[in-house]
Amino acid sequence: MSTSARKLKVGIVGGGFMGRVHGRAALVSGATVVGAVGSSPERAEAAAEASGAERGYATLDELLAADLDVIHVCTPNNTHRDVTLRALEAGKHVVCEKPLATSVPDATGLQAAAAEAGLVGAVPFVYRYHPMVRELRTRIAAGDAGEITSLHGSYLQDWLAGADDQNWRVDDSTGGPSRTFADIGSHWCDLTEFVTGDRIAAISAQLRTVRARRGGVDVRTEDLATAQFRTEAGVVGTIVVSQVAAGRKNRLYLEVSGTESSFGFDQEDPDRLWVGHRAGSQLLTRDPDTLSPSAARVNRLPAGHAQGYQDAFDSFVADSYAAVLGDQPDGLPDFAAGARSARLIDAVLRSAASDSAWITVDNS
Repeated sequence: MSTSARKLKVGIVGGGFMGRVHGRAALVSGATVVGAVGSSPERAEAAAEASGAERGYATLDELLAADLDVIHVCTPNNTHRDVTLRALEAGKHVVCEKPLATSVPDATGLQAAAAEAGLVGAVPFVYRYHPMVRELRTRIAAGDAGEITSLHGSYLQDWLAGADDQNWRVDDSTGGPSRTFADIGSHWCDLTEFVTGDRIAAISAQLRTVRARRGGVDVRTEDLATAQFRTEAGVVGTIVVSQVAAGRKNRLYLEVSGTESSFGFDQEDPDRLWVGHRAGSQLLTRDPDTLSPSAARVNRLPAGHAQGYQDAFDSFVADSYAAVLGDQPDGLPDFAAGARSARLIDAVLRSAASDSAWITVDNS
């Protein structure tokens, strides 16, 4: 997972939690974090400190003029398109936080722009990088599930459950027309399609805003969403996503049910994979000595040493940098994955606006 050919130089746009996560992953992967830009010139040094950058830059233009290979975009959603496009035009590879953009045309436009420029674009759907997710993917590809009969699960959080809880993501002018589904439902859908190799073909969704006002401001984005769907292979499924589920911190759960075996993955217990059979069930524990080669490739620690979210993020960034250096890492979520996610979010919004009508997803 190392970038041994040469030491990449990267810049980070945005501070906060995700700026810290991206910066740490860049350093762990052997890159030099040359600089960072904050939400204002005054916050440039704070962004640099948060991300581990050598210095803060007052403006994006100054950062893009520096000798850099990769730009990490960790800004609010409504800025992703413009910041990413400017980075691509400056000849920089881009790692952009999801959603890649807040509309399908903008997301597909960025995908096309990166392809035309011959530059790497990656989107951190990092749950792909848990070793037990790769193990699940390998076992499904080998036919261990038999015929897959259903897909179901949830992604539940509680950080916006309180009446006074507030964040820029709540504002649709900043976060985009979808909040909960775009923020976390997108992760669940990407993970499900990744492990099964089967894509959602049609979806029927409903949205609910529980807190109609936050901080004296009307809320137009959803607190929770539910959806049923069917895949291209005809598998049926359901999903519940919520940011107002008291007691649930970051619980992404996916269950794949099959005629021979069923599998369950819980992001809050990522070192284990539940495997169910009619005759009994078992828990597989992450162990590099028994993992499939695909899973072992993203394993970072010995068995029994907990490996979690930051480790998955570190592996994702390492793969992104390997792609910049000419490799083709298996399972790297690129701008095509970001554009794919935008299409699913758009289908959910259109369905919910049409009394949960079934919407065909553009899978071109």
